[in-house]
Amino acid sequence: MRTVEWNYATSQFQMIDQRLLPGEFKVAVFDDYQEVAQAITDMVVRGAPAIGAAAAFGLALAAQQSAAKDAANLRADLIAASDYLKEARPTAVNLAWALDRILGATADIQGGADDLREAVLAEAQKIADEDVEINKRMAAHGAALIDDGDTVIHHCNTGALATVDWGTALGVIRMAHEQGKNIHVLVDETRPRLQGARLTAWELTQYGVPFDIISDNAAGSFLSSDQVQKAFVGSDRTAANGDVANKIGTYMLALAAHDNDVPFYAVVPTSTIDLSLASGEMIPIEERDPAEVLDLTLLGRQVSPKGASARNPAFDITPNRLVTGIVTENGVVYPPYTDNLRKAVNVTTS
Repeated sequence: MRTVEWNYATSQFQMIDQRLLPGEFKVAVFDDYQEVAQAITDMVVRGAPAIGAAAAFGLALAAQQSAAKDAANLRADLIAASDYLKEARPTAVNLAWALDRILGATADIQGGADDLREAVLAEAQKIADEDVEINKRMAAHGAALIDDGDTVIHHCNTGALATVDWGTALGVIRMAHEQGKNIHVLVDETRPRLQGARLTAWELTQYGVPFDIISDNAAGSFLSSDQVQKAFVGSDRTAANGDVANKIGTYMLALAAHDNDVPFYAVVPTSTIDLSLASGEMIPIEERDPAEVLDLTLLGRQVSPKGASARNPAFDITPNRLVTGIVTENGVVYPPYTDNLRKAVNVTTS
């Protein structure tokens, strides 16, 4: 199944509960948009494209939940629901992008409330379907950068679980494998929520791609000893100048890759490129519950001393000078990013 999808038989929204993998595969079912917002906050679903699609279907649920009898009142309810959903997670630009796209696409719908409800669901489904097609186009562009015999390092999870289906950076790796290239993947654990060790490793197992899990702080050692040929990561928001906001630890990986002349690529759908932000300094960084850091256990015992405090930023900013290229559905973008990212986005919007 897709990571997120609408069940047309029951008129409910469903998605894979990623918190339980790899130990348990469970599909969470929703008929309340507020519960979808909470699920996004709680990381039942994560990954910028998947979050965007989940929010879109959440808005479709809001349309169903509304008791409005006319389009004008329903539209007011949708705007309120959109504002609520946008608060779920601040960094991933796809969330607001998907909601704004639906409201814009349905602004001129003629007819009654039910016509508007149908249009909202149709646009949400269109966003989900487009995501799969975009991912495969990005994968084809990115796979061309991977040579037979390469070892690729990867941070966080950017596969089918982070999208509607297929994946961004991990989708590139999957495509290279399916093309018959003999590749190996070093999977960063990605602390503190271990998206690499749990989710990326699980996906690579399904695809039959050889991999080793490494601790995040081992990446520099592998890069400096010529054991890695390429680095691929995703992005939750990319600024107009090519600064990349991605899972915490990406910046350190990019520094190590740059210091050892290893190409570092971000795989980014154009919906994740925020041309309204001149640089990464303007990207809001979500800070999550310190318990995600403090609840680490070893041999059944909590590692941190009782009463310890912690900081838990979910993302960091990798400056464009460390990024070799940005893979989009419209091709691989190289510096100068300020000019070339705008061109890549305009191919989509024109």
